[in-house]
Amino acid sequence: MDRRKFLALATGGTLAATASTPFNSLANSRANSRAGDHPMTSSERSYALTRPAYIDQSHLVVKDLVAVSGFYQKMLGLSVLERTASGEVLGVAGLPLLTLTTDRDAREAPRNAAGLFHTAFLMPNRTELARWLRHAAHNNVMLDGASDHLVSEAIYLSDPEGNGIEIYADRPHESWKFHQDGMVEMATLRLDLQALYNSAPDDAWGGMVDGTAIGHIHLQVGDIPQADVFYRDVLGLKLMARYPGASFFASGGYHHHLGANIWNSGGAGTRADNMTGLSDYKIRFNDQETLGKAVAKLDELEIKSEKRNGGVFLRDPWGIGLTLSA
Repeated sequence: MDRRKFLALATGGTLAATASTPFNSLANSRANSRAGDHPMTSSERSYALTRPAYIDQSHLVVKDLVAVSGFYQKMLGLSVLERTASGEVLGVAGLPLLTLTTDRDAREAPRNAAGLFHTAFLMPNRTELARWLRHAAHNNVMLDGASDHLVSEAIYLSDPEGNGIEIYADRPHESWKFHQDGMVEMATLRLDLQALYNSAPDDAWGGMVDGTAIGHIHLQVGDIPQADVFYRDVLGLKLMARYPGASFFASGGYHHHLGANIWNSGGAGTRADNMTGLSDYKIRFNDQETLGKAVAKLDELEIKSEKRNGGVFLRDPWGIGLTLSA
């Protein structure tokens, strides 16, 4: 099942946003009963970022830097923080979130290659998610889907080169349900986009606000048991949930900082060099001691790594780069 079909099923087929008729109502009583906003202000750190480790930044290789960067600026509200000869760094309120580098010789990644499923931008509260949705509707942004995951409300789309994006807001951590084994209860239910749109303040949207972050990154991998071994047993993340063909990992009781699925990519091998899409991402630790334990585990298992840019760089079993830092 490809990404678009999967998300279409999750949303009952609601795939486009328009200004004149924002959305078909997908009313769902369970969703509405959980629709309360978190009183957190935009300047507070989201729960996802207060855990021992969290996703810090994502790095994409693109062919058309102008088009892709323009999309993230206009449609997502990111700002250019830095320009280099090969690309740009985008972020919010001075915080880097997304690096785009361009290589005209890069080969377009096949749909079934290991790599990115989506980069998930976490809004500081539900009101900001609704404000973004209103902006998207008024700018005819094409959506791939929208889902109520019990722990969060999520909207899905793609950038001009097909890189997946999730825009989401968490429900209060206190409302999440955990099983006896420590796993969190998650689901993929229909999200009432019309109700979310209607809840947005009727004001001008000035881009993503301070407090926006990358809440998680979701990968396409070749094998789920192998992903479990790497992300759980090597990096020390806890397995928080399973879907058919997918595992979700996190640090410190978050619902997931990292997802891995084989929905498009089952059996995929190592990513080829010079390929578009996800080049690498960063996992940041909130203290040096926790980082030290993770690096010691790499040494113990004789996993190849190197010091790079103030952190420890390595690759997962599919050649996706990641940097561990504190």
